[in-house]
Amino acid sequence: MTAPASLAEARALLLSPLGPVARAGQPGGAAPRVSFEFFPPKTDQAEDNLWNAIRRLEPLNPAFVSVTYGAGGSTRERTHRTVTRILSETSLKPAAHLTCVEASRGEIDEVIAEYKAAGVNHIVALRGDPPGGAGIGGVYEPRADGYANATELAAAISRVGGFEITVGAYPEKHPESPSIEHDIDVLKAKVDAGATRAISQFFFDMDAFLRFRDRVRAAGVTIPLIPGVMPVTNFAALKRMSGACGASVPDWLGAHFEGLDEDPDTRRLIAASVAAETCARLQEEGFGDFHFYTLNRADLVYAICRVLGVREGAAA
Repeated sequence: MTAPASLAEARALLLSPLGPVARAGQPGGAAPRVSFEFFPPKTDQAEDNLWNAIRRLEPLNPAFVSVTYGAGGSTRERTHRTVTRILSETSLKPAAHLTCVEASRGEIDEVIAEYKAAGVNHIVALRGDPPGGAGIGGVYEPRADGYANATELAAAISRVGGFEITVGAYPEKHPESPSIEHDIDVLKAKVDAGATRAISQFFFDMDAFLRFRDRVRAAGVTIPLIPGVMPVTNFAALKRMSGACGASVPDWLGAHFEGLDEDPDTRRLIAASVAAETCARLQEEGFGDFHFYTLNRADLVYAICRVLGVREGAAA
């Protein structure tokens, strides 16, 4: 479902006996395009979990799947191995994450060339988190012989040619940014450098995300802005992550998870419910693409996609 095109359609939505989740799954409606993010495994068991998730989600025919890249290139070989295996053993279109951290321009150019030679034509270009365990919000200092930021990285990829280039966006301001206006200026620079789409950091404040969308469009940025959605089952971990990346956690979300530390099954039901409603409401705001941070688990994401009308075998 797209945003209402007329006052009559908007009124019909308000008067509908169905909520946004039920409306999202109505037969005949346009299903959204989805994409999934995975991270490279560190152990044999994690490898099995990853591939179980990939095989479970593959029939949903996502627009692409991305594979993350560890700080300082710590997962360089594992990321490359996972991406090339996805390319050779599945019908999926892999996108490889690439960061600027702890690598020279020559080393990064080598990685770009390796992906091109392997037939990978989509890179997620990110500056990366500060090295040494500082994480997002820590002090980042680029190497003198490296690419300073995602804009320079996107430009390097664009010079090689033949790649889709996805970049990140922070709807509630990057922790190191002085303002949302600065973030939007950075996003515009990344577009000028060759970025073809932007995926948002996860968020739970719908109004903040929509305000960001409106400001991005008002600034003349026209590339697709894809909401990044993370089904949350561990609220304590979410608080840590959100504090580091600048995503606010509404009081209502904390209330949902209160007292459920020893009840993982109920937490999973709540996670699926919150994420499904977020996506359904965004569909009604005109969004037709969603990127899911899967954490290498398929079950919740698969269920949410079903709610949104994404079916096995459908065209991407």
